Amino acid sequence: MASIDLNPIGGIATAVGGMLDDLFTSDEERLKAAIESRKLDIEEDRIDAELLKGQQEINKEEAKHSSIFVAGWRPAAGWACVLGIVYQYLAYPMLQWLWAFGQSQEWIPRELQAPPILDIAALMTLLLGLLGLSTQRTIERVKGKARGNLKEQ
Repeated sequence: MASIDLNPIGGIATAVGGMLDDLFTSDEERLKAAIESRKLDIEEDRIDAELLKGQQEINKEEAKHSSIFVAGWRPAAGWACVLGIVYQYLAYPMLQWLWAFGQSQEWIPRELQAPPILDIAALMTLLLGLLGLSTQRTIERVKGKARGNLKEQ
């Protein structure tokens, strides 16, 4: 599929470049350029694969750790999100009502502000990312690849 250049100068440059390429480049030169371009693409893919392998090794080592603060950071972040959502959707509406009632009864000074609203968008972004990770974990368990590294003491 051909790409569309919405910039008129870019379109003109592409057209002129294509015409000059046709005039001054032989089939052999085009083939060599295509081969070099493909070699660069392959090298880029190899580097990306190496980076992914490195990250997988780091993840494996973290998962092996016996400390809950290293191996349990994903569940801790998940629980923090759940607590934030419970606060925002269950506790906060009740707190608002209680706050207004307390101020009407003069139990709470009128100058005192109500409890804060959480940035639920940030929590949801984090939670949805973690749900993706937990889906991967479930797949590992189904395939028999998961390990139980956090042992009860």
